[in-house]
Amino acid sequence: MATLDLYSPPGNLQDLDEDGRKKWHAKISQFVDDAIEGPGPADGVLHDGPRPQFYNATKTATSDDAQDVPVRWTAFPRAVADASVSDTQAWELADSTRDVQDEYCEWSVSRNTEGKITRVTFTCEGPEYWVSIAENNRAKLLDLYRTHISPDVTDRDLFPDGETYEPRNVWNNSTSRGAMHLIQKSNTIEAEIQLAAAATIRRVIDGREYTAEDELIKCGKYGDASRNSDPLIGAGVNSLARQGADITLTDPVGLYLGDLATDGWETPDGSDPKSYWKYVRGDAEHPVRAVYEVPLDKGYTVGDITIGGRRIEYGGQIAEFITIQLTATACRFGESTAKPLTACRADAPAPAPEHAVSATAEPRHVRSARSLRTSGSA
Repeated sequence: MATLDLYSPPGNLQDLDEDGRKKWHAKISQFVDDAIEGPGPADGVLHDGPRPQFYNATKTATSDDAQDVPVRWTAFPRAVADASVSDTQAWELADSTRDVQDEYCEWSVSRNTEGKITRVTFTCEGPEYWVSIAENNRAKLLDLYRTHISPDVTDRDLFPDGETYEPRNVWNNSTSRGAMHLIQKSNTIEAEIQLAAAATIRRVIDGREYTAEDELIKCGKYGDASRNSDPLIGAGVNSLARQGADITLTDPVGLYLGDLATDGWETPDGSDPKSYWKYVRGDAEHPVRAVYEVPLDKGYTVGDITIGGRRIEYGGQIAEFITIQLTATACRFGESTAKPLTACRADAPAPAPEHAVSATAEPRHVRSARSLRTSGSA
């Protein structure tokens, strides 16, 4: 049995110095501890928290029977697909704003003067990590932007007020100028951790244990049922909880790019379309950034490649073939003594105002009179 020393940066990246790595560990450890505690009546919530089957791997040992279990989903936003009447409408909407790219994957599209796509960049890096880089090494942050986005990025672009890093800065707020890291409001590492922890709660209601994706997420209220990611994460984690296991997110904690499937894709020269998919940040097992781009010497662009006979005109067409994943670690199978909850998460009753008087309470003048009589007879 072993306890993790420190939580690692996403993708095992080396952007932080020793002090920065310690602070990153502290941030993730606190996220995990908060997720274990969960919300309670003081937070206006009932039937959620604590989550005893979720654990902090730097404080509780992972036993030798541990299993790493990946959970994967499609990068294209399900809510956009469900709300669209055609593929073209869905692709246009998904490419129009990163605020709808809510599957822990966001992208930006570059085009040439003819309007053809030359490059699509995908990222799954949480904003919290980039705030940590900014706090640890401001010059490093600027260098990363200049390397991956544009040499024209300035310090003022990233720190508009001169002091505080702006995640939704001018180089990271659109689908055309660049995508350095995630900015959609639900796409955070903290949200990932909270969701996984909440999903460890088993629900047995009216004698029946909930097991289906939809009923689990609606009962636990730990995410958005309209997404690809949240229901799958919840169901995957809960299936481990039902085996009586203790569960955590595998280090390094983060969201990662899975694979790009290119079945049905064709290039003008017959070359392998997958050869133009490159991971550019993160280690081999934990990629956090990828680029799809055809080298200039090929004489054609991404926009000349076809998928199912149709040319690539939108980044969303590629996103439909990308998987995103997280990995949970489960151990001590069959040993958990945590009891299932017998109700769904609900709002707690609002506390009564301090001046409110109970319907059965005596009026003040009656209590005062009794007090005087008691003191007078002493």
